[in-house]
Amino acid sequence: MRKLSIVFHHAGGGHRSAAEALRDVLARNQSPWDVTLVNLQDLLDPLDIMRRATGVRIQDSYNLILRKGWTRFTPQLLVLLQAVIRASHSRVVTLLRAYWSEHPADLVLSVIPHFNRALAVSLRGNGDATPFVTLLTDLADYPPRFWIEPESQYIIVGTERAREQALAMGHPPDRIFQTSGMILKPRFYEKKTIDSVRERARLGLEANRPTGIVLFGGHGSRVMVDIVKRLDRASREVQLILLCGHNRKLAARLKNLETRRRILVQGFATNVDYYMSLADFFIGKPGPGSISEALQFHLPVIVESNASTLPQERYNAQWITEKGVGIVVASFNRIASAVERLLEPATFDDLRRNASRYSNRALFEVPNILEKCWSSSAEQRSSRGRLLPVSG
Repeated sequence: MRKLSIVFHHAGGGHRSAAEALRDVLARNQSPWDVTLVNLQDLLDPLDIMRRATGVRIQDSYNLILRKGWTRFTPQLLVLLQAVIRASHSRVVTLLRAYWSEHPADLVLSVIPHFNRALAVSLRGNGDATPFVTLLTDLADYPPRFWIEPESQYIIVGTERAREQALAMGHPPDRIFQTSGMILKPRFYEKKTIDSVRERARLGLEANRPTGIVLFGGHGSRVMVDIVKRLDRASREVQLILLCGHNRKLAARLKNLETRRRILVQGFATNVDYYMSLADFFIGKPGPGSISEALQFHLPVIVESNASTLPQERYNAQWITEKGVGIVVASFNRIASAVERLLEPATFDDLRRNASRYSNRALFEVPNILEKCWSSSAEQRSSRGRLLPVSG
């Protein structure tokens, strides 16, 4: 079998989730690829300045910023991070080349940003270079030096905007592949028929009440408390399903709230798709994964976009508006009026209709794209071999 290495890290959940989803679908479909997941943080720990100084890895620092909501200064921190990465480029390449020499691959796929230049260069050793593919897990790039690099060989994107960005950088059209969306976990493509009315009642919710699902990643967000309070005081009567992830303190605080409207509070859930199937609309941050999961269930979305929004996620709010699949607010202080507007029959029908047009099959499209990348690279190697002079 051919060896496929998928490079990921744990800074945010989307990169690991995409890597694991691809590994699982390739194994399930008996593909010709033997998949290895490569955690880049593990390889680069010797160069991690943050870890040496504080004992905390860079990826863990990033996750802490997300959990605490300290995102207002991420553009400045991003500039600093990229400067450190550029200064460490040669050492990163050296470490990566040492890894590839011990663990050779027939194709390398990156599902992370920032390090794609170093990854591409590290694969250009002696002899034929290993094909290198970059798969964006964001709806668009946040240039410069984020996802798409001049050294990128093949690029997989999920939107027309990202494709245009790759073309603008000078990448040839036949090296850019556009999927129908972001990669989701396999279970989001296996939507089961669920009697939402009966299931709501079974969980202690009102069977026919408009229901929103509130989700802020794997660690929740303190803003969820404010959202509950504001909607509980609003004239529009809605009930909420609140997924708090690993944040037990947040879940406990929400459960202790005295509310007039019913709420369902859950901690970490592996069956987010089940709770999505019980909802009528989505409230959360404009993360590419959360938005894509909600739209997979044809749920109109309400997201916030302001100075505290991660810079790489700001385009997502624009995309929501362009596609007509939700409402963007400058602050969740306005959540009550946003829900009121969303649930107006004409508005809701329009948003729901647009959301229902969303058809994402990216998880099953990427394996075919990887085959095309492999075949294209093999043809190039064969062509170069035919052009070599014959000794004699």
